[in-house]
Amino acid sequence: MQGVIERRRAYLQLMRRLTLEKGFFTVQEIQQEAGVPRSTAQDWILRLSEEGCVVVLHPPRGRTPAQYAATSALPRSACKRIFTSIDGDLVEIVHECMSSACAGFCGYHHQLGGGKQMTVVRDGTLLREFIHLGECEAVVGLYPHSAVAVTGVYLKNDQVLQRIRSVGGPAFSLSGMMGLARGVLDVEILKDGPCTEGIIRTKALSHLTIGIDNTDSESGGATFALAIALLQHLAGFSDVFPITHHVMMLYPGVYEKTAGNSCSAIELAVEPGIVEQIISETVRFVSDESVSPSWGVAVRSGLRISDDLKSFGLTARREIVSCKTARSIAESSSVILSGGDGVIGALAAVALVGLPAHLLLDPGRDLAGLPFSSDKNFDE
Repeated sequence: MQGVIERRRAYLQLMRRLTLEKGFFTVQEIQQEAGVPRSTAQDWILRLSEEGCVVVLHPPRGRTPAQYAATSALPRSACKRIFTSIDGDLVEIVHECMSSACAGFCGYHHQLGGGKQMTVVRDGTLLREFIHLGECEAVVGLYPHSAVAVTGVYLKNDQVLQRIRSVGGPAFSLSGMMGLARGVLDVEILKDGPCTEGIIRTKALSHLTIGIDNTDSESGGATFALAIALLQHLAGFSDVFPITHHVMMLYPGVYEKTAGNSCSAIELAVEPGIVEQIISETVRFVSDESVSPSWGVAVRSGLRISDDLKSFGLTARREIVSCKTARSIAESSSVILSGGDGVIGALAAVALVGLPAHLLLDPGRDLAGLPFSSDKNFDE
């Protein structure tokens, strides 16, 4: 099912692009652009024509091939990506939207419907939701109730099933858009009175947080730039879903640092079977691209952050910490370290992810006692 959905999405995008560029497309153009046999191109044009996504502009005449057009150049889905990571009974649902307004709408209503059962974090068009497996109590309907809510999250084999209940516009999104988002395997729709209920299936992925530090020098380089490049590089791997990039400040009294002692972290969701490959590729990439021999990498798997690791990150914002301490904390917290002295900042980076960005950039702010996004409202 996943392969069919992915191919359908790719062919639709290709046909819409050609329609925008020249007003029509032919079977031969789809064959050449997609690199598939002519029969495959014809089959997909026929299938999408039957769905109403493609129309025949001109039938074939003599040696002139038939001309087709996508019915609309507008995006069929505002949902770009929907994917899930799991750590024990804790699930993170990531939903990337084409519109920050739509992401804000869904975030507001999901939080309204989920209450303390769900933590919602929005960053522009990216919506991140943390929730435990199981049933969720939510009243869905017209104001003052939530227009859309997650009413259950379940694990079945290697898939996460989200049960979503909605009315109005969100119901249209559930039934007509979410199935086209990258990462979605299948959507099953059920009508329940005035509400629409659906089951969204996604892979149960592993969550990786990668910290990087000490990759630059006085002669050049920038750790934040290398972190962004790494995130883009890893995004090219199949079954890797990049999430976001963070920059945080540590203790500014380490005067040998090049820019006030900042470090970076990236987050991504990965197919469990390729986690080791991604870690190896991360170390290779950073070692090759770093201009400093003291570069450091830390890789933390999972959504939860141990108390010892959190404490280390907060300490690294207040004072100088040793490499020996960093390696000891990493070992007890199951964090993989590679490299030189940069492992101190790299470990602090993976320890601090989950705290508000505007606070992480001010090393003078006391962050002790603040909840992390992955444990806020949980285990209280």
